[in-house]
Amino acid sequence: SGASLLALMGIRFEGLIPAIILPLVLTMVLFLGPLIQLAMDCPWGFLDGIKVAVDPWFWALCLSDMRWLRNQVVAPFTEELVFRACMLPMLVPCAGPSRAIFTCPLFFGVAHFHHVIELLRFRQGTISGIFLSAVFQFSYTAVFGAYTAFIFLRTGHLAGPVLCHSFCNYMGFPALSTALEHPHRLIVLSFYVLGVLLFLLLLFPMTDPHFYGWPTPICSLDSTQPGSLCS
Repeated sequence: SGASLLALMGIRFEGLIPAIILPLVLTMVLFLGPLIQLAMDCPWGFLDGIKVAVDPWFWALCLSDMRWLRNQVVAPFTEELVFRACMLPMLVPCAGPSRAIFTCPLFFGVAHFHHVIELLRFRQGTISGIFLSAVFQFSYTAVFGAYTAFIFLRTGHLAGPVLCHSFCNYMGFPALSTALEHPHRLIVLSFYVLGVLLFLLLLFPMTDPHFYGWPTPICSLDSTQPGSLCS
């Protein structure tokens, strides 16, 4: 491939603006239910939320919070850099894009098993409970890893996966049990279903490689039969 190392790692200018906006919007569509639930339960009005979002003091407080920096900046950037930007360019030539998408997240999921060691070390729960928690965490981190790998391959950019990762860290896993007990649960659950349906409908159109500079550098490494993921 004639692409530079940085381009293969998703660090390039061509198609950068769509790569920043479209994958994040797509992820927000998937979280439509939790976002509506959050808006309904939030004591602030819409204008109050806008004022907070544009307040420099609010962002100064966030940037001074080590936990916020870890969850919203450091972890998303470093994990996507390692497991997507560094790992996928090595996997795609050997396995092809489709297999790489489902292989890469296995390493990503295993990398989160250190939480199990912490729980066992400090005896925060029963062994069976910790094991079930670990299986659940591995499952959803692997699924999320497959999604961001898909975004990386389709867009050829690191920015999209990092922003989606940061957003998902902020939102957390959807609180379905809370949604089922919500006073307006029919409305909330309807938006949950609508979000999933719209996400499935928009997944390929909003990640069309032609928006991001087709063919994307990462897909130029594919030595297997070209498939729909790269076109």
